[in-house]
Amino acid sequence: MILVTGATGNVGSEVVRALAAAGRPVRALVRRPDATPLPDGVEAVTGDLNRPESMTGALEGARAVFLLPGYADMPGLLAEARRAGVEHVVLLSGGSAGLGDMTNAVTRYMAASETAVRESGLSWTFLRPSAFMSNALRWLPQLKSGDQVRVPFPDLPTATIDPYDLGAVAARALLSDEYHGEILWPTGPVAILPAEQVAVLGEVLGRDLRFVGLTNEEARADMLADMPAEYVDAFFDFYVNGSLDESIVRPTVREVTGREPRTFEQWARAHADDFR
Repeated sequence: MILVTGATGNVGSEVVRALAAAGRPVRALVRRPDATPLPDGVEAVTGDLNRPESMTGALEGARAVFLLPGYADMPGLLAEARRAGVEHVVLLSGGSAGLGDMTNAVTRYMAASETAVRESGLSWTFLRPSAFMSNALRWLPQLKSGDQVRVPFPDLPTATIDPYDLGAVAARALLSDEYHGEILWPTGPVAILPAEQVAVLGEVLGRDLRFVGLTNEEARADMLADMPAEYVDAFFDFYVNGSLDESIVRPTVREVTGREPRTFEQWARAHADDFR
């Protein structure tokens, strides 16, 4: 049995699908089992990852866990997993985890999560992917009101990855001993600019979308409306100060899955209905 946390999120749902497609028993951690569509044969369970004692039932009988970072008591959660008989953890982390700058809020929680897993006594695999193609779903409110898409950091190319590919890499790491003790860096096939993403999405949707690149001042104001200042500062450190380079294209998806990663156009076509 494999437990997938964040099982209804952009990445976790793809991990669930990949494992179910492989015919492996999967347990999905969800908030409301009765309201969550899951692939046939997948068991829905509940629990609070910030309260390790609530996770006993979900973890019982699981051999491996796909885990998201940043929970309040990661050491306690991992101790509970070990008591339940879990042997291996695949942790979704990020490229900033290796930067060592603990003044950066995002780096800090990623690095702390990796440290907790390393010190848990469990075997592990860390995934440090590039930015997700599904981040384009943040444009939905703008697209509902018009054809203009305002995007921060317009000059920043990123080798964005389809969560479908990340889910496939995670599933492979959960099912195989081959990647124990390894850090994997999945990326998409090319580094792409935000304006190029908007152009592709417009073509897929049949809409004349207009890209507007925000100034740093405009971007900061918009981001502060949705997230704490320390996280806004973290992203400005990554993308304005240049402490994190997500433009690097790596062969990880091909090496792990045996196929090329999907393009942004493929992602957009697969999710076109989400934008309609």
